[in-house]
Amino acid sequence: MGQKPSIPKGTRDFGQEEMAERNYIFDTIREVYKAYGYAQIETPAMETLQTLLGKYGDEGDKLLFRIINSGEPFSALKEGIGSYVCGAGVDDQGLVKAVCEKGLRYDLTVPFARYVVMHQNEISFPFRRYQIQPVWRADRPQKGRYREFYQCDADVIGTKSQVNELELVQIIDTVFSRFGINVVIKTNNRKVLTGLAEIAGFPDKVVDITVAIDKIDKIGLEEVEAEMRERGLSEEAIKVIEPVLKLSGSAADKIGVMRGLMNGGSASGVVSETGLKGLDEVEELFRFIGYAGISCQVDFDLSLARGLNYYTGAIFEVKALDFAIGSICGGGRYDNLTGIFGLPNVSGVGISFGADRIYDVLKGLGKFPEGLRSSTRLLFAYMDPSVLDYIVETAKVLRSRGVACEVYPDSGKLRKQFEYAAKKSIPFISILGTDEKAAGTVNLKNLATGTQQTFPKNDIGAILEFLKG
Repeated sequence: MGQKPSIPKGTRDFGQEEMAERNYIFDTIREVYKAYGYAQIETPAMETLQTLLGKYGDEGDKLLFRIINSGEPFSALKEGIGSYVCGAGVDDQGLVKAVCEKGLRYDLTVPFARYVVMHQNEISFPFRRYQIQPVWRADRPQKGRYREFYQCDADVIGTKSQVNELELVQIIDTVFSRFGINVVIKTNNRKVLTGLAEIAGFPDKVVDITVAIDKIDKIGLEEVEAEMRERGLSEEAIKVIEPVLKLSGSAADKIGVMRGLMNGGSASGVVSETGLKGLDEVEELFRFIGYAGISCQVDFDLSLARGLNYYTGAIFEVKALDFAIGSICGGGRYDNLTGIFGLPNVSGVGISFGADRIYDVLKGLGKFPEGLRSSTRLLFAYMDPSVLDYIVETAKVLRSRGVACEVYPDSGKLRKQFEYAAKKSIPFISILGTDEKAAGTVNLKNLATGTQQTFPKNDIGAILEFLKG
């Protein structure tokens, strides 16, 4: 018996219909990115572990796929591990470091920062790039969460202006408007979260607080508070943080309340200059958003934390309003990500569209446009092989004018050829025989409407007009 074929958990095959739908997503996002002056780059699937480790926090590091070195190190470990890829389950980290020098990229932002530093003398700042490539995470597969998935990133680096944050909000608004998906853009600022840690009396626990808060949508407020206790925060600190996470009202209302707290109005009486600076940035961003006339909902959400350690300013997360799934886009500002690689004090900001989750939303809501299933516009059908020369010549002319044509490979029953067109969602069919060849004509049928018409072969304009359908 032959081996039963399988693929790794958390990965998927994509058929022709799915690829057409996925390309619709990629092409839409690419088109909007280009409209805002972003140009494309690509980076390798694997990076050195030195590049990847320590950039995503402890939890992110655990989800890195590590690649075992080829050659002698692998031979020595073959009996003990027996895999080319080390996930999070290898306990002896010293052993892992000895045999794993590379890892699959976890996201596109850290490789982008590495790219900027390596190519700093070849690029012009501010530098805008977009990148559409797969990333890998050793996560537990579940609905909407995969081990291999695509990200569609745009970043601008080399400027601190919040005009860039505004343009990213505009890009998000435009992309989801084109998709027909109702979304809410949630935004916060890591300086505000730093200020919250300061007025709570635990300035050294910023990471612990943000990691806990970042789970609020998944586990709820009570569990978040329990985790903060486990991480060493006092009941007094939690009493400062809890009402902030429950704040409601407009962005202006929340900014007003938070200014009072950051100015010494909390139980601790601590004044946080960092928190006040963050509120200034939030206020400026919402003023810009008011100028731009953003159509989707934008909320100042003080419970939004985004657990990645490299964010230092504005942070974003996008949720679909009409479909239950995790965030479908996110991002934020980072002031010193390139500093890790030897280029300090270069600020950047970026967003990432989660193509796989967007696919699930579009599929679930039935939002994919009609006609994506087949790239073929016209099928040539025939019963007599002697007309093939005429068909091939006609198809060549139409292809040169941008019409995607297929010639059915075998003569035979027309029913079979019509069924083929139906299965592939080909909208038009042309049945050519010796009469059409002798007369120099082309007959066309719209399979959706049943409309049928015959044209002179040389009347390309009329043929193209009919095929617009």
